[in-house]
Amino acid sequence: MEFHPIVRAAGPRDAGAFAWLNRQFNGEGVASEEEAAAALSQPGPERVLLAFVEEEPAGFLCGLLKRSACYREPSAEVTELYVRPEHRRRGVARALLEQFLAACRREGVREVTVLTGDDNRTARAFYETLGFSYSGEVHYQQEL
Repeated sequence: MEFHPIVRAAGPRDAGAFAWLNRQFNGEGVASEEEAAAALSQPGPERVLLAFVEEEPAGFLCGLLKRSACYREPSAEVTELYVRPEHRRRGVARALLEQFLAACRREGVREVTVLTGDDNRTARAFYETLGFSYSGEVHYQQEL
């Protein structure tokens, strides 16, 4: 069976599908459907893309397009990329990422950062096949 994912920007009407996928990926404690709808109605710098296969939600990508007073050019960051297990290795992740990268190019972004676990070898290999390279950066965080 050949898959042709349909990728589009998520809007408030997609909150149910997005919240469902997000729970699968990130577990409990994520935004509710209502909170997702509110966020998707006023996205700000975040871009949320949904992928569908035969009208069924297959995956999502969350990315930030950032403009800084410190730099001439905007930058971007993929913060979340998830594809349901039954749709993996069928071009869904690639379709999501390619659409995000196209949007970045239109906005003048020249460099995109991807956040993934250091031990996530499958994801790292996938990103490398698309031309991403490991930067060796270390990220710190603090709970408040």
